[in-house]
Amino acid sequence: MYRKLLSTILIILLSGQLYGQGLSDISFGTDSTFEVITWNIEWFPKNGTITVDSVSKIIESLDADLFALQEIDDTLLFRQMINNLPAYELHIADGWFGGLVYVYKTSTINVQSIYKIYDTSPFWNAFPRSPLVIEFTFMGEEFIVINNHFKCCGDGVLDIGNSSDEEARRYEASTLLKQYIDTNLSNSRVIVTGDLNDILTDVNSNNVFQMFIDDSANYLFADYAIASGPSADWSYPSWPSHLDHILITNEIFNEFSDPISEIQTIKVDNFMAGGFANYDYYISDHRPVGLKIKVNSSAQSLTEVPSTNIKFFPNPTNGHLSIDLTESKQATEIKIIDLYGKLVYSMLYQGGQFVDIKFEGPAGIYLLSIESGNNKYVTKLVKK
Repeated sequence: MYRKLLSTILIILLSGQLYGQGLSDISFGTDSTFEVITWNIEWFPKNGTITVDSVSKIIESLDADLFALQEIDDTLLFRQMINNLPAYELHIADGWFGGLVYVYKTSTINVQSIYKIYDTSPFWNAFPRSPLVIEFTFMGEEFIVINNHFKCCGDGVLDIGNSSDEEARRYEASTLLKQYIDTNLSNSRVIVTGDLNDILTDVNSNNVFQMFIDDSANYLFADYAIASGPSADWSYPSWPSHLDHILITNEIFNEFSDPISEIQTIKVDNFMAGGFANYDYYISDHRPVGLKIKVNSSAQSLTEVPSTNIKFFPNPTNGHLSIDLTESKQATEIKIIDLYGKLVYSMLYQGGQFVDIKFEGPAGIYLLSIESGNNKYVTKLVKK
């Protein structure tokens, strides 16, 4: 028995060497893109100094511009850890119960302000952790990120009006966030992120995010393809489910449609001996989810065409699409991009005509980009 146990331990310890990779081999950020990563680190530090050393190495290796973190329990220890990473600074939300933290790269992020919203008692039921907002510039362009940690748990059934129903609390939180953005940030690049503790693929009657999904002209869950894809790519393998989301407003649609842009669940556990079991034991039960976008300069960016000038149908589609270019006087480039940033269709057409196109790919959400001269229109397309 002892010899068998010893052999098992040795296999686990050596597996990282056999595969030739470790936490220092993880990569995500680049010099030419903006990256934001949402990550619930499950009551940091979950397992003492091993957690601290591992999280420090992961943050440094991912090399993202901004981390929106949840469940940072020992804030003093976390601050000491970030102080040993000279490229980064942090902001920790104050208050009796928070755990929300921003870690940002000082060479690329110029913070304008950080503040909480919905932080008074009438909103504590919807927001047990008040949303933490950071306003900043990246390459001279303005961005706003809202970090959240919604109420957990529930039975999967939305009981609107029941203040003790977990789904109803998440639904109210989503409603309030949308109201805040619609009222105060309607023309801003906004990214809503965090452990939102619910799935995107529920039926309409039980979907706590339905108000965002219905307003597809202004909002897009950038990680929808992950949520509707294989469970191996989900952020919370223990359930399994996909609970950590990144929502973008239409001011970012053009940039998200760039082939360089992408979103992914970052499988840190693939870089650890022992895989997810050890990742869960030492670090967290949530994987990080990262968004990478190619930022357009507002001084040089393409002008968005009013949606009334663009006619295409049907949407949802089975892969066949008709587009009315009769009002276009110039050559027009049509692209379809999946939510992993992969270009699935691209063609240049002369203006003044109807065109019929067919594109391949699984059912899900795509971005349709129509570009003519200095005008560009990007919208959401659903494939059945």
